[in-house]
Amino acid sequence: MKKDFTPERELLFLALGGSGEIGMNVNLYGCDGKWLMVDLGMSFGANEYPGTELVFADPAFIEERLDDLVGIVLTHGHEDHIGAIPYFAADFGVPLYATPFTADLITRKLEEAGIAEKVELNVVEDLEAFDLGPFAISYIPLAHSIAEGHGLLIETPYGRVFHTGDWKLDDEPLVGVPATAEELTRIGDQGILALVCDSTNVFNPAPSGSEGEVYRGLLKEAANHGGKRLVVTTFATNVARLHTLGEVAKATGRQLCVAGRSLDRIIEVGRANNYLLDLPPVVDFDTAMALPRGQVLIVATGGQGEPRAALARMAEGEHPIELAEGDVVLFSSRQIPGNELAIGRVQNLFAQKGIAMVTDRQSPIHVSGHPGRPELEALYGWLRPEILVPVHGEMRHMTEQARLGGQSGIARQIVQKNGDIVRLAPGKPGKIAETLTGRLVLDGDIIVPADGEAITMRRRIARDGVLVVVLGPKGSIAVQSIGLPLDEDYDAFVEEAVNDIRDALKRLRRREEGDVLEAARLAARRAAQRWSGKKPQTRVILAGE
Repeated sequence: MKKDFTPERELLFLALGGSGEIGMNVNLYGCDGKWLMVDLGMSFGANEYPGTELVFADPAFIEERLDDLVGIVLTHGHEDHIGAIPYFAADFGVPLYATPFTADLITRKLEEAGIAEKVELNVVEDLEAFDLGPFAISYIPLAHSIAEGHGLLIETPYGRVFHTGDWKLDDEPLVGVPATAEELTRIGDQGILALVCDSTNVFNPAPSGSEGEVYRGLLKEAANHGGKRLVVTTFATNVARLHTLGEVAKATGRQLCVAGRSLDRIIEVGRANNYLLDLPPVVDFDTAMALPRGQVLIVATGGQGEPRAALARMAEGEHPIELAEGDVVLFSSRQIPGNELAIGRVQNLFAQKGIAMVTDRQSPIHVSGHPGRPELEALYGWLRPEILVPVHGEMRHMTEQARLGGQSGIARQIVQKNGDIVRLAPGKPGKIAETLTGRLVLDGDIIVPADGEAITMRRRIARDGVLVVVLGPKGSIAVQSIGLPLDEDYDAFVEEAVNDIRDALKRLRRREEGDVLEAARLAARRAAQRWSGKKPQTRVILAGE
């Protein structure tokens, strides 16, 4: 293979994001000199990147090869698959492809960013197949926790790839019509070289469950809490769940109220694309509060503990929807790893007010949008791929899916990570090279490297604090700290630090500015470490006469 990683007469796979992690899905397929991108997602800011909002896979690899990129195909509308589009698509300058509901979500993002006219977005109606360079692409409808979840059948001169995207099996999907076992078997009959497959729920020994089961669980909970004001929190993008809640409201004689702008947007997009047409009329907050408590069902954002979402504001008593002792909150969503503390904080606030809570651990009011082991095994049997490439998971998930695939009769399994360039065909499949991958973060209004100086320094400041030394005129020295645990000893510390700095400067043989600054910095930092055990970020300023 050439050093510039241009695909030759072969089929390659490269994940820039989403392999070895859950989120930030960005996948590349290479064939006959061209690259195809599948999904362009993001993640939300994490503790290791303090002060940031969004995290992106670094697209540097493909940015260096934009002349060879034929397009970007989006599997569905979740943020970890389309969220990075407003930040990169205009610079990529290649066409995007999505089905109507997903395309509508993307269009609104592009309009908000003011770049809708700079990005070519092609709406794939009626799942018609289309060609992009050496790739022939067909959308395959699959069940997921959003409308129009799709897998992709990617045909190349070297074999066919089934890229699942996010998926599950659902006998009662309520929204959308996923491909049947018979249809997937027919796809398998025509030969599948590689299955590139979602690994998220591989440790779940049971099927993920159906939306029909959730309807019955929510209906039972609503009936059990008659006479109580009922709030249900769920993921805003879960169109099937919104449909379910509308049906529950109608069946229990409750008026539907929606709290959260993202819910308003999804309802608008859904109706524009012929979903949620049977959703009952939505009442406003004032009307909801004026109704008898048992005659309203409120759907709210914030099930992950987001501090400014509707649910957290209700818990804090800062929302027009007021809850009181005896009211009930149903958490119709899974707890995303990393959000435990935020969710616990909201739940503790509700508990203090005597508000009852029900989660999916207590009642069947939520099902995952990702496949458990039985669903994975079923798909393996229908498609019968030669190669399994697990994606969309941490390394433990992908390794376990590879093991499951081998036990199920798939001849070859390739466990790869972000940056691994894998040859699928011809010849023996496997990793052939590796390219650098990284992370970018949205820091304020600027996209910067996650391991750059700004984020690294901020992380150090958060850990150890800041120490500032001012060397003033006539030998004056001032010391100030931020974040050092020296409340009671602060004055004594400052006095000692000033003396240490003065002594260090007296010992200097050279009086060059750099020598003065470094001597003062080291003396102040050592004093801080001696008093607090911390090594603060220390800055020395020379003040003029």
